Amino acid sequence: MTRPYAEVIGDPIVQSKSPAIHGYWIAGLGLDAEYRAAHVTSSGLEDYLASRRADADWRGCNVTMPHKQAVIPLLDRLDPLAAKIGAVNTIIREKDGSLTGYNTDAGGFLEPLRPILAREHLFRMARVLGTGGAARAIIAALAQEHVVIVLAGRDPAKARALLDELDPQGEHHVAPLAHFAEPTDFEFDDRAGCFDLVVNASPLGMAGQPPLEFDFSHVPPGSVVYDIVTHPVDTPLLQAARAAGFRTVDGLSMLIGQAAEAFEKFFGVAPLRQDGDTELRKRLTGA
Repeated sequence: MTRPYAEVIGDPIVQSKSPAIHGYWIAGLGLDAEYRAAHVTSSGLEDYLASRRADADWRGCNVTMPHKQAVIPLLDRLDPLAAKIGAVNTIIREKDGSLTGYNTDAGGFLEPLRPILAREHLFRMARVLGTGGAARAIIAALAQEHVVIVLAGRDPAKARALLDELDPQGEHHVAPLAHFAEPTDFEFDDRAGCFDLVVNASPLGMAGQPPLEFDFSHVPPGSVVYDIVTHPVDTPLLQAARAAGFRTVDGLSMLIGQAAEAFEKFFGVAPLRQDGDTELRKRLTGA
């Protein structure tokens, strides 16, 4: 007897936390379903999707590196947000066998910020560090929330091109990444009624990667510091931010948030999250 299933695909795939997340929610709901990991290479991507189209039990898949852009020409349609971002992290098999691409990274990124963004602000600004694939969804998400972005990268020209592509009407700014590594004596104005955010959207600070050089003199009072790195979860940036008195958001928040959005698309029901993901977080971190 077969049962519905979804997957995560990538190359490599062994590091993915998605099976643990979705498996936890499937068990919690008592669903007769599965969530698997599939190692799919770039050369095997087209054949993989062709075979899954014909499988009525396959609900879809999450897409990790390096396939988030490569899958787009192989799909039948794109959700407008995925089309704007130019990357797909969730594919859904429709009942007729057609494939629709979504991007749940943007919603997952915003989820822990929703209570703050629901308030009215005089001004919203985010300093986003990094211009890689992850930054695309984050820029699009912040632009939708009327946040002025300062995008910092090693190549300011690339940063400007990214902003012009994703939010051409926005009044955003660019800066070299090294700018934030050096102390500043800039005096911030009154931030009452403002929303300020610092996001590490780069792999810097991840295990095996160089550290993120960042000086907290660039952070306005009352800012939220958000690091999307998940290994380690408690990064040096977050530790330093807490020590300096700032609110923090870790990478598991985005990871779990984007997974929840995908889970509902796969299985037609929202995951159980009444405990604020406490138990799931323990399982993911081994705490």
